Amino acid sequence: MTESLIELLRHYGMYAALFSIGLNILATISGIFPTFFITAANIVLFGFWTGAFVSFLGESLGAVTAFLLYRAGFRSSAQSVLNRYPRAQALINAQGREAFQLIFLLRLLPFAPAVVSTLGAAVGKTSLLLFATASTLGKIPALLMEAYAVHEVTRFQLSGKIILVVLAVWLAYDVSKRLRKRPRPDQLF
Repeated sequence: MTESLIELLRHYGMYAALFSIGLNILATISGIFPTFFITAANIVLFGFWTGAFVSFLGESLGAVTAFLLYRAGFRSSAQSVLNRYPRAQALINAQGREAFQLIFLLRLLPFAPAVVSTLGAAVGKTSLLLFATASTLGKIPALLMEAYAVHEVTRFQLSGKIILVVLAVWLAYDVSKRLRKRPRPDQLF
């Protein structure tokens, strides 16, 4: 998937960074497509620091755009999505410093679903300025960790191999945990 993105971005030449930022915005708004692949393509194509910066801009602008869209038109449907995440209720009810801290901490986690914090803040009482500041500041260390992981994996040195093993173990654990939570077909009736 990353190779396809790299070829697509190369096709846009000097506008590749703008196109990548646009892809990041769309990925952040939809919450379906992980931005990890876009970050990987950016780092391979633009180098570590420039690629990380392009991804940071795209994800930050995407979060603010998603916040505005969710607040404008998706409040009722967003509430139904957030009901699946009981801990998101704390963010919905948070204001001021507490909201800032929650958004910031949720953004620090590089592989956490950003849509939860964005929806929670948009449905709640958080102002746009507070959300944009907390989200952007929290995204800096998370994106640097993600960019470093991508960089090491693409170089495939020892640290890249360790990162892949840790991610594989985490993914296996996450999938097994989710499968255990699902009811078996014989338990449905």
